[in-house]
Amino acid sequence: MARISFDEFGALPEGSSAEIEPGLDLDIPLQILFTSGTTAEPKGIVHTHRNVLASLAPIEREMQKYLKYERIFHPLRFLHTLPLSHVFGQFMGLWIPPLLGAEVHFESRLQAQRLIEITHRDRISVLAAVPRVLELMRESLLAQDPTLPDAIKAAQGEKVWKRWWRFRKVHSTFGYKFWAFVCGGASLPSELESFWSTLGFALVQGYGMTETAALITLNHPFKVGRGTIGKVLPGRDVEIRDDGEIVVRGDMVSAATWRNGSMQTAVSPWLATGDLAKRDEEGQLHFLGRKNQVIVTSSGLNIHPEDVEAALNAQAGVEGSAVVALKGPGGDEPVAVLLYRGPREEAQKAVIAANEKLAEFQRVRQWRLWPELDLPRTSSGKVQRRKVTEWVNAHGVENGAAAETTDPLLALVLSITGARPENQTDDARLAEDMQLDSLGRVQLQAELEQRMGVTLSDAALERAATLGDLRRQLGLNSAAGVLAEEAELPAKIEKQHEVYPYWTWWWPVRALRVAFIECVQRPLTWFLGAPGVWREVRLDNLEQPLLLIANHVTAYDLPLALYALPGRMRRNVATAMAANTLEDFKKGRYSEWWFLNMLGPLTYFILLFLFNVFPLPRSAGFRKSFQHAGEALDRGYNVMVFPEGVRTEGKLQRFRPGIGLLVSESKVPVLPIGLIGLGEMKQGRQRWFRSGKLKVRVGTPITFRPEASAEEITERLQSEIARLIV
Repeated sequence: MARISFDEFGALPEGSSAEIEPGLDLDIPLQILFTSGTTAEPKGIVHTHRNVLASLAPIEREMQKYLKYERIFHPLRFLHTLPLSHVFGQFMGLWIPPLLGAEVHFESRLQAQRLIEITHRDRISVLAAVPRVLELMRESLLAQDPTLPDAIKAAQGEKVWKRWWRFRKVHSTFGYKFWAFVCGGASLPSELESFWSTLGFALVQGYGMTETAALITLNHPFKVGRGTIGKVLPGRDVEIRDDGEIVVRGDMVSAATWRNGSMQTAVSPWLATGDLAKRDEEGQLHFLGRKNQVIVTSSGLNIHPEDVEAALNAQAGVEGSAVVALKGPGGDEPVAVLLYRGPREEAQKAVIAANEKLAEFQRVRQWRLWPELDLPRTSSGKVQRRKVTEWVNAHGVENGAAAETTDPLLALVLSITGARPENQTDDARLAEDMQLDSLGRVQLQAELEQRMGVTLSDAALERAATLGDLRRQLGLNSAAGVLAEEAELPAKIEKQHEVYPYWTWWWPVRALRVAFIECVQRPLTWFLGAPGVWREVRLDNLEQPLLLIANHVTAYDLPLALYALPGRMRRNVATAMAANTLEDFKKGRYSEWWFLNMLGPLTYFILLFLFNVFPLPRSAGFRKSFQHAGEALDRGYNVMVFPEGVRTEGKLQRFRPGIGLLVSESKVPVLPIGLIGLGEMKQGRQRWFRSGKLKVRVGTPITFRPEASAEEITERLQSEIARLIV
């Protein structure tokens, strides 16, 4: 079997022909997907062209009935939040959209508010996600509108159009083109389905697995059966055995697996799924759970209890363990039940030691001590998992409720996880004690920025193993939430709603701006300042876009920096400007003189129109600004940032840490620009009109390693600007 690395894809020649190779057969393998099987032996599922086509064919035939209506809403846009290494992710990202001529918008950062904003901004029609993402989005809506639960209760039983009108503000938040969720990868809790359906959104779910090249059953988008996983799709033979297990056969079922370097053919055409279901009178299937021990989490991950139990049982003092599913609002989550004779603190150490042997997604975040002398067992000595599961779901993970806390950071973490840990000190572990999983960390990241005005990089958050580590990463030196650099942290930061303009990128506006730069701004800069320009390298042929950084002294720094750049580069620049300054101009409050404030809105418009600026907050809201900067880079603009964040008297000030984060996330080269002589001019020590004292030095583009930290990047950029202005 030929192999090619992902790094070599870019070197492949572009295909110029859509012709199918003559030797291509339907039973030739298309791909091998490895399931999250046991740690010792992952299983590769071989998909042939026949498998995938058989999975798609009945859906394509049904779509043909509705394509004439699709033209009204064309193009449909899918927001895809799933990994393409999973069959559901491939189905919604690669196979279905081309059948509709639809767009696919891929998003890997699963912050609830970010996803909602994207659906509105990009006019998304359908969101494809696992149940955990829908749960995060529900929590976000409930946090914004505490009256929503009462409104949902009142809306039960109403017709669709009445519910849509009742919740029109929610639909406005998502955008009026958004109408449906497609959910898969894990079992969808009924209360979560009811929440979104009551709001007036279609919630389509199906049932399938890697072995069946995606779907076995599917809910019809326009005839959704609540609480079901849909009807069996054509071309599938599905039976439900006496014990309730689903068995299936058909052309979509994989007939081979890849193990130990060879292909192994399946013995029987029937696939025993290991899942339990019942069929109602209308032919809809109702999912009842798993027959075997695999726990499918709300994030769509398969947890094999035997893997986790093996790691736990290997620890000193652990006489037995059982990993079972705890029913939660977002779906099933694994809980470890330990048979341990020592004190609870020693059991905690055993869990921590076991986690070091497990993959990140397998690690124990919730656990309990079994109260009896032995776990319930069968006559043959096997643990009776059903009884353990019933006990866990009856008693919860921890006894009692958490005490009220005055620590805002602890309260924030607990509000996200819903945990009630006994240990609420700085030694409490975010994963094991606080039950903070990977999606929870993403949510925490967003909440820290919104509530505390602190932007924490992914790497920094990953390094925080305990609550104390997190506190130190944030620069907090006590549980009271006091910043190390400041006297106190405001209880609540005033939330500003910055406007990120897109009209400034329209081609007529862009054409007028280029004319202004070349015919007005550049000649004036030459006439008034006569700056000298030094470039360390030839810039004309540099690959763009770039991040441009410069020291900040006066309001005229941007024209000077642009003056030093070649034409193609300076005509395509978007500049980050202090958000509070822009807001003051917009609202006419930047000056003590009322007649100048009257000109504020006009100044705001001119800055956007002629200089293509966008707001960069100094406290909360970095992420949104960085997202806008990323979009500007995607559209070919070079993004100009002044990392000091304030105007200085000419002496270089400490760079704000956000520049390192922006560089790390944008993954584009950085071009440093040093502005010389402005400090003396500003302080009145020398004349400025055509003095010849103003100089602009353009350095060498800097490319950083992918693993470079934000702190390392910030330090390097500051030293580079310091070198240029000496």
